[in-house]
Amino acid sequence: MSEKIEIPFNDIDALNSAASEEFGDFGPPVEVTQDMINTFADVTGDHQWIHVDIEKANAGPFGGPIAHGFLTLSMLPSLRTSDPFKITGISGAVNYGADKLRFMAPVPAGASVQARTRLVSAEAKGAGTLVKTETAVHVVDAEKPSLIYQGLVLYM
Repeated sequence: MSEKIEIPFNDIDALNSAASEEFGDFGPPVEVTQDMINTFADVTGDHQWIHVDIEKANAGPFGGPIAHGFLTLSMLPSLRTSDPFKITGISGAVNYGADKLRFMAPVPAGASVQARTRLVSAEAKGAGTLVKTETAVHVVDAEKPSLIYQGLVLYM
């Protein structure tokens, strides 16, 4: 695993110098169980058969139930342990939203997923720094990502 570089949140030039087209290493895999999918369906009210009706999903286009895309997205905090950088000197951080979200490939129930991240850019925003990262979530050993997410965090 690559060593993390530490960058102060207010060093815009250093953050932008660390921006890269290359993703960091994959973090540890996390299994997406049918129980997780069912619980997510209960919480969101999205009980579409492709997620929760195992018998019907087994005969469907993916050969079994698949995770909700937004379930995969909601797992990012537990998957993003492999950031190639560490932002230091912060007193707080606020989720500022997203610039891009794409669901690229299904996540079958029972599969394990892992994520890797890259720093895209940083800009001054008020008394803080707005940092854009891109995270790719893959089913383990799959070349094509299941999810691509460009997130924005305001560091103060």
